[in-house]
Amino acid sequence: MATFPPSFPLQAKDISIGYRKGQWENILFEKINLFLLPGKLTCFMGPNGVGKSTLIRALAGLQQPLRGEISIPGAKQIALVLTDKITAANMTVWDLVSFGRYPYLSWGVTFSAEDKKIIWQAIDDVGITPLTDKKIEELSDGQQQLAMIARALAQQTPVLLMDEPTAHLDLNHRVEIMRLLLHLARKKNKAILVATHELDLAMQTADQIWLATPHKKIKIGIPEDLVLDGSFDDIFQFKGFDLKTGKIQHLPHQQRSIDLQGEGFGFLWTKNALEREGFSLGGPGDIAVMISQENDNLAWKMDGRSFPTISALLNYLTQ
Repeated sequence: MATFPPSFPLQAKDISIGYRKGQWENILFEKINLFLLPGKLTCFMGPNGVGKSTLIRALAGLQQPLRGEISIPGAKQIALVLTDKITAANMTVWDLVSFGRYPYLSWGVTFSAEDKKIIWQAIDDVGITPLTDKKIEELSDGQQQLAMIARALAQQTPVLLMDEPTAHLDLNHRVEIMRLLLHLARKKNKAILVATHELDLAMQTADQIWLATPHKKIKIGIPEDLVLDGSFDDIFQFKGFDLKTGKIQHLPHQQRSIDLQGEGFGFLWTKNALEREGFSLGGPGDIAVMISQENDNLAWKMDGRSFPTISALLNYLTQ
């Protein structure tokens, strides 16, 4: 029997995850060792179909590992949020969040004053207090996901596992959810694991990445190290996307190069537009473009001309 240090709220030692039917096994992950850290947000990433949801279910205790041991000190330690759509007629947000307290209730299913306090605090923590009395079917997908997170918080567990919490959400809600999870990890000292496809958001919010490899293993590291050592490129085989810069790679097709001079956001977005139009950038260049500030507005200058917008500059360059 393996022994685990008590400092980690969830650990897995030499586990193999997959499916067994008779003598046949489909192994998705083999002999891997994992741990979650209190107060940290971990994002679990990998290609489609690699087995992320299966591993989440195994860590949550919904599916037994084929081999190895998963250690969760004590009972009622894990809250789980899956991607299943909520189908509950006439249920309010308060009703849904209150389900997080059911593991703590007696057969009478009566909420104590402390239970109600915890429910209201969970609702407040995710910022949906104005929605408390709304029916679940009246909420947007993003609001429903926030309510599900509040339900998990009401369980008051040290570990929160989530499977694709931003699936089908618009950009604003995707950013909101990931920022919220990072904040909750810090504020509540929770170990949060999120299986996600949101590469750009994970790179900016995750304290730790679990990266599923084609060899049934999981590579663990902080996002920046996994970018710089090429791990993300090896796994995802990006086509025309440079993860180190976070930009799509454009092939220059214009005959002239540009020496762009300036700084700040104006420089970054001008560079983006010029590269998209097929210009290569870098000094000295065939053309010099200077970005300057005029009366609180940006201006783009070249050949003795001044342009009020990037669009006007591009029109002149490509005419």
